[in-house]
Amino acid sequence: MDRKLIFALDIGTRSVVGLAGEKTGNTIKVLAMERQEHSTRAMLDGQIHDVPEVAQVLSAVTTRLQETVGPLKKVSVAAAGRALCTLRAEAEIDAASRGMLTADDERSLELAAIQTAQHRLATGKEVDDPTNYYCVGHSIVRFTLDGNPIKSLIGQRGKIAALEVIATFLPRQVIDSLQSAIESVGLEMGTLTLEPIAAINVLIPPTMRHLNLALVDVGAGTSDVAITKDGSVIGFGMVPCAGDEITEALSQAYLLDFNVAEILKRNLIGKQPKIAVSDVLGQTQQIDCSEIIGQIQPAVNELAQAIATQIITLNAEAPQAVLLVGGGSLTPGLPEAVANALNIPSTRVAIRQPDAVSGLEEIPPELCAPDGVTPLGILKLASSQSLNFMNVTVNNQHLHLFNLGKLTVADALLTAGIEIRSLHGRPGMGITVTVNGQKKFLPGSMGQSGCITVNDEAATFNDLLTEGDIIVIKKGTDGLSPSCILKDVVDIPTPLSVVVNGNTHSIPPTIQIDGKAAPPETLLSDRCQVLCQLPSTLREVLAHCGLSVEPRNHQYKVNGVKRSYRQWSDFILNGEKAALTDQVQENDTITVQNVPLPTFADLLGTSNEENTYCVVTFNGIQCKLPLRRHSLTVNGKPAFLTDTATPNSVIEFTTNEIQPIISDVLLASRFDPRQLGKAAAKITVLINKKPAEYITPVKNGDSIEIVTS
Repeated sequence: MDRKLIFALDIGTRSVVGLAGEKTGNTIKVLAMERQEHSTRAMLDGQIHDVPEVAQVLSAVTTRLQETVGPLKKVSVAAAGRALCTLRAEAEIDAASRGMLTADDERSLELAAIQTAQHRLATGKEVDDPTNYYCVGHSIVRFTLDGNPIKSLIGQRGKIAALEVIATFLPRQVIDSLQSAIESVGLEMGTLTLEPIAAINVLIPPTMRHLNLALVDVGAGTSDVAITKDGSVIGFGMVPCAGDEITEALSQAYLLDFNVAEILKRNLIGKQPKIAVSDVLGQTQQIDCSEIIGQIQPAVNELAQAIATQIITLNAEAPQAVLLVGGGSLTPGLPEAVANALNIPSTRVAIRQPDAVSGLEEIPPELCAPDGVTPLGILKLASSQSLNFMNVTVNNQHLHLFNLGKLTVADALLTAGIEIRSLHGRPGMGITVTVNGQKKFLPGSMGQSGCITVNDEAATFNDLLTEGDIIVIKKGTDGLSPSCILKDVVDIPTPLSVVVNGNTHSIPPTIQIDGKAAPPETLLSDRCQVLCQLPSTLREVLAHCGLSVEPRNHQYKVNGVKRSYRQWSDFILNGEKAALTDQVQENDTITVQNVPLPTFADLLGTSNEENTYCVVTFNGIQCKLPLRRHSLTVNGKPAFLTDTATPNSVIEFTTNEIQPIISDVLLASRFDPRQLGKAAAKITVLINKKPAEYITPVKNGDSIEIVTS
């Protein structure tokens, strides 16, 4: 029996990694591995710029692999993360009129969400030329039934079923450049995956995706980001900078050829104290590793900040942890810089390597490193997606379908631009309203379903296609419009009872439509904004009771300049100090208290001064010496910083820096020369064991002694 060989290439900005494996059942055994770096910068930021140069490296890697495992023809590759465009989209249907939901209903909803993403791409500004982009994959983020999260809609009953997806789009030029390089060395592109998908499939299996994790593949040209949360992958992103930025920083700092700077960067991982390099002037330098790390720190911080910004963009907040992979992740100080940029503990950012990968056996030791994650991911996914093109006809329209797997009728409908919902008949004039900031869709009755045939036989969305298939779509008929009044859509709450400054208040809910008061029987119209809620925060409750929550604004003139000082009242909720954003519950007790006027120290910002004292030791006893001297007059009269700052006061305030000397130390310690006794013939002042004068300056940490002889 012929071996089922699998061939994968990770075509990176700095190097090409080739893997050959043998598939047995559900397991792939790694047979051979080869790696070769580009001799020139033929790739920049993950994109092929010099196809012949890249092809030369591909040929060399492939030839060496074939010497070990035999002929290789089809190869699996990954598209660069910089080319990805991802969009989130939602779709919902009226589940009440359908009874028990079926797999076909779920699939229809899934396709409708993808079409929404395609429409957004075509009409938005995410990419310059939407017509040149393919939807090459999608991930379901969540199902909801009547607003409640659910794992699957199949077999469920409810009113409104909804689904959210992340759709991933890829431009044709990415495939073209990969295909050109591969075909020029006599290979055929067998499968295609996406670099961030390959990486996340190795390190974050589905059983870990309930955690909010960020996987960052730091390569040479790009840093790919993938986010998991609530059991699924919720976003992919890319930062157009990575290890090359660190290499550039070294090249500029020490006048090095780029390749020499790259070698210098890699040598930082070792433990040698110094590294010898030759600059462009032919001079050899012996440089301390600590100095080199200091030189690249600004570039490392910039890279970490860019990665953190992309993570926050995708995740809206810092994740629970960050997993760093790729050769660039080994850059000294990068994990700590990423943790600092995200404001999370440094222990929550770690460099990971694929010590063991489910579905892969006999991983070479060379790949048990951070830069082995992506090539192993490409090999693992090699048999899950296939790239080819298929010709079919949809309603007399000839289509050339881009295929990343087994094509179905649904894929043909998406490419043809046929609205999936039209097959079931559109609901009659559905209404979308916003209730308390949340959108609700109120559909009309469902229409009559249409039908799908393939080669004159009834078909479903999931039926597989073959070359030359003829697909006919007959759309359904639309239903009737809904008629809804406000009280049928919104649960109107009962009034809220609270006690404010000893008085009981009954606060009714606010009911508005498009900003105007409305009765519960008001008929709702499309896109209307409905507000129906009780005041929930302390600020809202006090405003309803007619109490001001704005701060008092005190005016002063300080050194001839007008200045304002704002003071908020103290708000007590059920006996405890509270913020205006705190929630108020039924029968809560609220008290509003005014606070006393500020002191001059509060006004002038001297109440919390730090590092304004110098601490020294005199004869074994610590002494504090002031480093600043304040002068304060109010309305022409001397005053203290602890005095109350009466509004409209005219203040003159100065601060002078003081350089303490030894005589100040003697005064601060209350030193009495008489304590030395009459027998002391000679008195010597020592500072840090060295003789000094009474006017010798002292600094923090000095030790002063008086000795006699």
